Amino acid sequence: MTEQTTSVEEQDPLLPAPRPRPADKPLAEPPVDPAAESPAEAPAESPAEPPVVAPVEPPVKKDRRVLRAVLRWTAAAVVFAAVGTSAAYGITRMERTDVPGLATETDGRWDYPEITMPPLPEDSPRPFDDANKAGTHYADLRRLVLPAPKGAKADAALRGEDGWLATKTFLAEYASKDDRETVGQLLTDNGLRNIAARGWRTPDGTHTRIYLLHFGTAAVADELGTVALTSYDSPKYAMRGAAAMSRDDEFPDRAGIDDVVRTAYTETKPYGAEHVREAYLTAGDTLAVIVQSREGVAKAVPFQQTVVLQSQLLG
Repeated sequence: MTEQTTSVEEQDPLLPAPRPRPADKPLAEPPVDPAAESPAEAPAESPAEPPVVAPVEPPVKKDRRVLRAVLRWTAAAVVFAAVGTSAAYGITRMERTDVPGLATETDGRWDYPEITMPPLPEDSPRPFDDANKAGTHYADLRRLVLPAPKGAKADAALRGEDGWLATKTFLAEYASKDDRETVGQLLTDNGLRNIAARGWRTPDGTHTRIYLLHFGTAAVADELGTVALTSYDSPKYAMRGAAAMSRDDEFPDRAGIDDVVRTAYTETKPYGAEHVREAYLTAGDTLAVIVQSREGVAKAVPFQQTVVLQSQLLG
């Protein structure tokens, strides 16, 4: 998986604002001896002399008791604050379904295994390095196909022979015989080298198929992926089970991967026996075609997740 670095220039608005520091509390006034409030009356024979006030002993013991109590409560507050912080951190690190009272339905993301980029032959550039003018993927294309998520059942029909898929198996994705012949001729005329593929079906019934078509140069793959097979509003050749497709406007633009051109479509209502989603990815000398279908509705989140992860592997 390619690493992505996110620079943060300002505080995330979703993060809580810094807690304001409490204002200083007014100091408690020292206790006053009752004798100080009621000065002794002067003797009758000396009315002009000021009254004599007995000295007030500082309330040392009481103040010390107050100080010790304040310190004890301060220490307790620090401990509770630390425990509260630890508890909050623990909750943020746990899945919502692991926290009693916070269990919610999953957003639909699949649990993919850890994905790593396959090694390159020695001294070989990556497909988008400046030195690689043809956009060649020197890594084994079969190892650039996204692995199936956990719990999925592999589609044996896409295993191919020694990992390479027959062209006719890929062409079977298209609905009509005429379209299969037309697309097949396009692939032949543009020098298709081989096809790596993988498919699976998840427990919810979603059927995923991924095809990586390898050509001689990036220019050829780009011409097919952005002109010959697709248009802005809809694909030029219909997939089986989808009478009409339109551009998938719900696919977030921010999910794009540098140097990988993506065009995503979704079947328009009314759906057929299954709802179909598809995407074309142009990445250097490789054209990826991703198809997902499911009875009822093919969910958007796993489709987007699959497309983005496959884009990262090709980038």
